[in-house]
Order: sequence, then C-alpha cells, then structure tokens
Amino acid sequence: MSTSGQPQFRYTQTPSKVLHLRNLPWECTEEELIELCEPFGKIVNTKCNVGNNRNQAFVEFAEQNQAIQMVSYYASSSEPAQVRGKTVYIQYSNRHEIVNNKSPGDNPGNVLLVTIEGVEAGDVSIDVIHLVFSAFGYVHKIATFEKAAGFQALIQFTDAETASSARNALDGRSIPRYLLPEHVGSCNLRISYSAHTDLNIKFQSHRSRDYTNPYLPVNPTAIDGPVQSTVGADGKKKEPESNVLLASIENMQYAVTVDVLHTVFSGFGTVQKIAIFEKNGGTQALIQYPDVATAAVAKETLEGHCIYDGGYCKLHLSYSRHTDLNVKVYICAFELMS
Repeated sequence: MSTSGQPQFRYTQTPSKVLHLRNLPWECTEEELIELCEPFGKIVNTKCNVGNNRNQAFVEFAEQNQAIQMVSYYASSSEPAQVRGKTVYIQYSNRHEIVNNKSPGDNPGNVLLVTIEGVEAGDVSIDVIHLVFSAFGYVHKIATFEKAAGFQALIQFTDAETASSARNALDGRSIPRYLLPEHVGSCNLRISYSAHTDLNIKFQSHRSRDYTNPYLPVNPTAIDGPVQSTVGADGKKKEPESNVLLASIENMQYAVTVDVLHTVFSGFGTVQKIAIFEKNGGTQALIQYPDVATAAVAKETLEGHCIYDGGYCKLHLSYSRHTDLNVKVYICAFELMS
C-alpha cells in the first residue's frame, strides 16, 4: 500500500505482454514503434494512432517478461523513452493481446531492420555489416544507429526477394567470430522488414554508406580520429605524420572560431584550410598546412597550449588521416584563397 497522498506508480499495474504507449508524435508510424520497443524482445503485433489525437498505441510482445523488461528499464532510467524527441509514457495494458491487426515486420520489403544484440555501437563496423549481408546480393545503402537498448542497422537491397533471402538465412544467427573484436563474446542478429524503401544517406561515414553513389561527400566529422601508431626504431610508438592536424579543444569557456584558430596556428606557417565541428560532445578542428614539417612544428609547440589565460580552451593535437580537406562538407570552415 502507498502512504497517504502518494500515487501508485504506473509500473505497479498488473503486467501484460501488451504495452500502452501515450504522448506519441501525431501519426507515429509502426516502424517508429518497432524501433523503440524491439530491443527488448520480439514484437508480434502493434496498433498505431489510437485515441482522439492519434497519439497513442499498443505494442504486443511475444513474451510477458519482454514487456516487463521494457517497463522496468524506463522506470529506472534517467532518460525517458522518446520518439521524434517527444517523451513517451509507457504502462501495461489491460488487454492481453491485440486483435485485428497485422504483425509488424512480416510484410516483405527491400530494406531490413537489423538489431545486433550483445555489442556496443563501435564493436561492429559498417564494413563488417556490409560483408555479411552482401553475400546475399548487392547492398545499396546501410544506416546504423543506437536505440535505448541496442545497436541497429537499416540495410537496403535491390528488391524484396534479395532482402528475404538475407533475412531467412541470418535471422537468429551470429556474425562470424573472426569478424568481431576479442572482447565481444557473440552477437545475435534479430531481423525484420523495415517500412522504408529507399534510405536517405547524405554523407559517407562510419555510420552510413551509399554504395550506389561514389561521389557522395565524406563526412569527416564522423570518421576522423587519431591515426594508428607505428613502432619506431627506438621501440617507441610513432604517430604517422600528416600536414593536417586534428585539434581537440578542452575547457571551452570562450568561443573558438575559425579566426581564432587561424591566429593561433598561422604563427608557424601558412594555414591553408580550417574546419571546426562537434564530435562526442566536444569541439574539434582540422588545420591544414602546406607540408608535414610545418604541421610537426605547430603540433610540438602547441600541444597542451591554452588559447586563453587561466587554462581555458586547451589544445590537444594529433595527426589526421586527411591530407587535403574538402571544406565544403564542414559547417564552419574556410579555405585560404591563393
């Protein structure tokens, strides 16, 4: 019993394998429901756009404990369930099954929704996903993303027949062990059909690929990072040098603009291009010099340097894998005109 004046929490209702979701975006799609709920178990039915405002839905899991897992997860999570940025309220339904509705994920299409269980987002690369699924036919596009309890991918094939072959062969299977990092024990694939027919891929990156368009720009904010080190003659790790520096900026108490970075880095030579972007919640920049020698001097001198007094806007520098920046794909960038 609750003490006087304290309401019962909604997750103390009698559990059911059918969940009632409220405060959904208007005309929420079946696929959006599946993406929200599927990490917790197999979904056998949905009923969308319920209520006067069409902002409620019912989702039926194959097993009651899967529904309990989802309710428990969000009851204890600091982050609420969300669809299109709206907080979704979840409770057990009074009904124990959904009738007169089709099962989601069973209408064959050319795009598969793949949940990769037992891994973090960085454990399975998009190249590994492509290798596994291209064994069944030409893969047009791949988009990966993270949901509340899982890493997922959308994989577009030429037609539904090819997608169906891949699903029938791989659903419930594991990615071969030799393609996984050592710390990953196993990762099972749970595959359904997506409502998408043509994925909208704007950039090639470690999260998305369009194999039909070789001219699609690369998004350096998504793929750049410190390059792999090699071992020098003295036995110490040596970073491959480049004429482009990757700068991570800590303790951002003041704005760091392209002009500010140009002032700092041009003291060592001609700065050809600069690009600023956000990554992993922090600010980073790429600075291009004409040659490696100039970049090396700037890196050695400015590593750990604070742009502003008081320890503000501290620079950490490494060499980028880039050698010539395409500033058109950056939000905040400039190119020195000759």
